[in-house]
Amino acid sequence: MTSTVDDAIARAHREEWARIVAGLMRRYGDLDLAEEAAAEAFAKAVERWPADGVPPNPGGWITTTAHRTAIDRLRREARRSELHQEALMLHDDSPAESVGAIDDDRLRLVLTCCHPALSMEARVALTLRIVGGLTVAEIARAFLVQETTMGQRISRAKARIKAVRIPYRVPEREDLPSRLDGVLTVLYLIFNEGYLATGEGADPIRRELTGEAIRLTRLVHDLLPDESAERAEASGLLALMLLTEARAGARVSAHGELVRLDEQDRGSWDRALIDEGLALVDELDETSPGRYRLLAAINAVHVSARDARDTDWSRIVALYGRLEQLDPNPIVTLNRAIAVSESDSPEVALALVDGLGDALDGHHAFHATRAELLRRVGRASDALAAYDRAIELAGNTAEVAHLRRRRAQLPTTP
Repeated sequence: MTSTVDDAIARAHREEWARIVAGLMRRYGDLDLAEEAAAEAFAKAVERWPADGVPPNPGGWITTTAHRTAIDRLRREARRSELHQEALMLHDDSPAESVGAIDDDRLRLVLTCCHPALSMEARVALTLRIVGGLTVAEIARAFLVQETTMGQRISRAKARIKAVRIPYRVPEREDLPSRLDGVLTVLYLIFNEGYLATGEGADPIRRELTGEAIRLTRLVHDLLPDESAERAEASGLLALMLLTEARAGARVSAHGELVRLDEQDRGSWDRALIDEGLALVDELDETSPGRYRLLAAINAVHVSARDARDTDWSRIVALYGRLEQLDPNPIVTLNRAIAVSESDSPEVALALVDGLGDALDGHHAFHATRAELLRRVGRASDALAAYDRAIELAGNTAEVAHLRRRRAQLPTTP
């Protein structure tokens, strides 16, 4: 019985958390109150369901309990502090102002958590807590900070929302592209932290974090209008995540070492995720690509090759060239150089990489890429120094293990 109850509560939490918080936020206009009331409702479920049994409609039970909890809190505050506005709300039997369908509530919640008035760190933490329903402890573990530190970060973000009166609404249509870009950036950062987890003692890949990023991206994608440019870019990000996640099981060896793409067992890739990702890529219009659509197209080339030797590197070089025009930054150029090393020569690629030294000297991927290219052109001593610098800067345990092995395999020089 207890296991069944626990499963029911966990399922209700996953399915209902964001919807309940969004509904409370719409009704009472206070994110703190919404989150606390929802959390208390789930706590009451943990306390009462083992004795009373799981109700026929678990989500409805928790929603009703959360609303009652919020009202009780407002009554106490009204009596204690004479907050007349809240007191009047309690006696107002008129329905809450309509702001659209319930699914739109969740989109408003995502956009509220990702408002540009908040720092990027705050947006990531708040999105995982309020929309994803992760506990503060889970988020702190994911980003390798103390639970108190993460709790303070989330509290400050909620206080900021209240202080600057961030509205709980979808922006005007002309403002949506700029706001959605911030939302997608947050989700991309969450996914990347899970896929290449940083910090001493962290698991190399945090599948629960990548899974949560994919779930939230699906939510945003499904709530955007069909045939819109915003939905197309969300489709690109979702496809990118799916095609990347499909390879996660082959990315780390049994010994905890990163396995390069060309060395991975392609038979162990998740074909269901690949098929779903490729279907999304096929639906996208390449004549007006966005950043995530281009990255998804690049990954589609990789997963479509039956063997690493069959990879269409010239196509990847061309896609990275288009991405450079759209989003010029040294990381994009670094990745294009890697593709150039396969389609042209390591010498040409090394010249491109060396030109990025000023911008990327503190980035481990720059030194790791340079080490591999120096190795291929026969400059073993220079490659050794580049590997040392990459190992010093790398924060992922599996990547460090891989770099150390590659360094140890360098030919001995006099």
